[in-house]
Amino acid sequence: MTRPLVVGMGGSLRTPSTSLTALCVAVEGAADAGADTQVLDLKRLGLPLYTSEREAPDSARRLADTVRAADALLWSSPTYHGSVSGAFKNAVDWLALLAGHDPPYLSNKPVGMLTTAGGVQGLQAINAMEFIVRSLRGWAVPLVFAVPRSSRVFDGDGLLTDQAVADQLRGLGAEVTRAALQFRAEGTCDYAQERPAGAVRD
Repeated sequence: MTRPLVVGMGGSLRTPSTSLTALCVAVEGAADAGADTQVLDLKRLGLPLYTSEREAPDSARRLADTVRAADALLWSSPTYHGSVSGAFKNAVDWLALLAGHDPPYLSNKPVGMLTTAGGVQGLQAINAMEFIVRSLRGWAVPLVFAVPRSSRVFDGDGLLTDQAVADQLRGLGAEVTRAALQFRAEGTCDYAQERPAGAVRD
């Protein structure tokens, strides 16, 4: 059996980006659990603002093609004003390019979600992500992780300094890989039997 592909999508336009660092650690966990992985850094994608009235640029088509090829996704965004960043929401809007595929959008793809926040309100951004996952027909992995007070766990260069947080992020990546393998084998997973709980580990 081929290894599942887990694609991480996130980061911010800020340098350094703690949400990108956190995403990369979670992706490491997915790789350790047996997945092939890829990271889509939103800053490097350079996506224009989404509108259905313009032809999709190559960067948006590459994004859509990569997401379509993925067996599962890890999403990461900083928490801005109680929600996801504009860069993250814009990237998600470009996934409208997957509307015409069969199955459309994120059907049968588990999505793991994580955020970083300067304060303690990261769960609000997680809630926004969960609504997005549902609207795109994906499956939200119940285990989510909101990193609060990011200045305490990332240094000035954006590197993660808290081993406990790193372990939890890697655990999220492993959980997404497990869900991807179960979807591949059974066409569903036990998460699909109930509404995503959104449990958070301290």
